[in-house]
Amino acid sequence: MAADVVRIPLLINGEFVQSQTQEWRDIVNPATQQVLAKVPFATPAELDAAVTSAGEAFKTWRKTPVGVRARLFLKYQQLIRENMKELAALLTAEQGKTLPDAEGDVFRGLEVVEHAANIGTLQLGELANNVATGVDTYSILQPLGVCAGITPFNFPAMIPLWMFPMAIATGNTFVLKPSEQDPMVTMRLVELALEAGIPRGVLNVVHGGPDMVNGICDHPDIKAVSFVGSTRVGTHVYNRASLAGKRVQCMMGAKNHAVVLADANKEQTLNNLVGAAFGAAGQRCMAACAAVFVGAAQEWIPDLVAKAKTLKISAGVEAGADLGPVISRGAKARIESLIESGVREGARLELDGRNPEVPGYEDGNFIAPTIFSAVKPGMQIYDQEIFGPVLVILSAESLDEAIAIVNANPNGNGTAVFTQSGAAARKFQEDIDVGQVGINVPIPVPVPLFSFTGSRASKLGDLGPYGKQVVLFYTQTKTVTARWFDDDTLHAGVNTTISLK
Repeated sequence: MAADVVRIPLLINGEFVQSQTQEWRDIVNPATQQVLAKVPFATPAELDAAVTSAGEAFKTWRKTPVGVRARLFLKYQQLIRENMKELAALLTAEQGKTLPDAEGDVFRGLEVVEHAANIGTLQLGELANNVATGVDTYSILQPLGVCAGITPFNFPAMIPLWMFPMAIATGNTFVLKPSEQDPMVTMRLVELALEAGIPRGVLNVVHGGPDMVNGICDHPDIKAVSFVGSTRVGTHVYNRASLAGKRVQCMMGAKNHAVVLADANKEQTLNNLVGAAFGAAGQRCMAACAAVFVGAAQEWIPDLVAKAKTLKISAGVEAGADLGPVISRGAKARIESLIESGVREGARLELDGRNPEVPGYEDGNFIAPTIFSAVKPGMQIYDQEIFGPVLVILSAESLDEAIAIVNANPNGNGTAVFTQSGAAARKFQEDIDVGQVGINVPIPVPVPLFSFTGSRASKLGDLGPYGKQVVLFYTQTKTVTARWFDDDTLHAGVNTTISLK
């Protein structure tokens, strides 16, 4: 192995250690193909060591006062703010998104860290006084133990920050497996977490691919697994980890529809749609990757295409870049094959983004904005999640027809309606069978006061990854029924009935 290439460490029991594995993978800048570092595919013994470390740390961390945990995350959010530019630069180098978008990635995670600092108010139990004579019942929310998170390549700052801060703030310890494609910014965030004061063993990091994922699913000492990624892998994780007796939440793939009514504000709608479809090169599970133009709004398609043509495609570090490369050459080839299938299956290619010229970055994994119209269910470009800068447009003659199209799709991550009619918006909100709804908001990811609430094939598990729901995910409810005897009860004698009078 070349001595000048950084080797990404593991974090076990508070120490950054080099893996003993023989299997390493290159981390590649997707705009230049420069090898930035090498990441290990850690061994089963290293996973065991991480889980053992977390298990030992849990014995004391679970009893750490709520205020102590909260102050740690107050310090952590301050460190993230102070290092925002460095974190964004790392993220752009390994993931490809533009620097402003990378800062947004970090900031949306930072919001969850801020919420973690106030987690105590969401961890309050309940009490009922005198449920029977002299008897009180109360519930307490207690941490589960060792929890684990498996995160995707597309948000290497935000999604790890969805996971370990909430788990640790509620009193658990954590084993994180970042994406093997871009773990560098995640590791920098982990360094800052240790600097903020997270104790030895409370947070651990392992790296790897499918074998590590299976190891996490199977490990008997891991109590809960949180996953964000593709539907194929998420379904596997949910089934395998559930069979192993774990609590599991999986946020998975999507086909998010934006329904455009003719009474919408045209300029704002088209601007929002172009940004939501092509930002981050379409590599968002909440991207508005399908649009349904209703009635006369279908006449806006040429204007949408014209706007998309104005976007600047370049490396994320370049000023004014609107979208950067996709993550890998394999991803680029897959997206291009789907574009070809759209042409073959009869969709109308309004804008072809294949093989764009990007001066200075000829080796980059670039695909420019691509738009299809006349798209129908059954076409591969509609049925599959493309996860690239490709927008597919369907047509409908009424809002009811548009709602039926969206509800017939198996995915339910997010959807949006663009209209200036309150009645139409309310009908859409009531009748749509999708977990997250935007009204004139194209990517309706809720702030951390609420929770991410994707539905149907986009989510497995009942509870979302942050907000109030995740407190229930990372804790178990213990119900205590208590009676304190006094001298007046001594004469009661033996009672063999169920009654508690």
